[in-house]
Amino acid sequence: MDTTASPNPALPQDAMVAPSVGIFWGVPEGGRTVLVTDRTPLAEAEVYGNCLTHPRGHHEVWEAWRKLGATMLRRRGLPAAIASHEYEAFPRGRVVYMRKPALFTLYADRHLQSPKTIAELVRLFGLAGEHHAVRSDAHYRTLT
Repeated sequence: MDTTASPNPALPQDAMVAPSVGIFWGVPEGGRTVLVTDRTPLAEAEVYGNCLTHPRGHHEVWEAWRKLGATMLRRRGLPAAIASHEYEAFPRGRVVYMRKPALFTLYADRHLQSPKTIAELVRLFGLAGEHHAVRSDAHYRTLT
């Protein structure tokens, strides 16, 4: 499981990341939103129809993190808020790779579609030199 929170000392701003697929959330911490990801390098992604995708789902990953508790989450560089909230409480999304037309698609809650947040997601998933698009999807909508 390749998990990151951004900003994250384990993933410096200039770190090179292989193009990846995965899931992400925007979790509040200290008056700001921290992007939290769980990703898989494209070379290890699962086939799903015409797409390559991350093998784990939002619920599965979130529950594994919640079981760690706030102290262990903080030690791993993850926001403590994860321990006390359901996975649907915060804006989230998924990155998939569509083999035809060779395009990474970032499905993201509209709350995460600011240019700054998209640029950070592109960095975290190693998509800077890759064709990518941002889309909304009914699966990734928070009510707040």
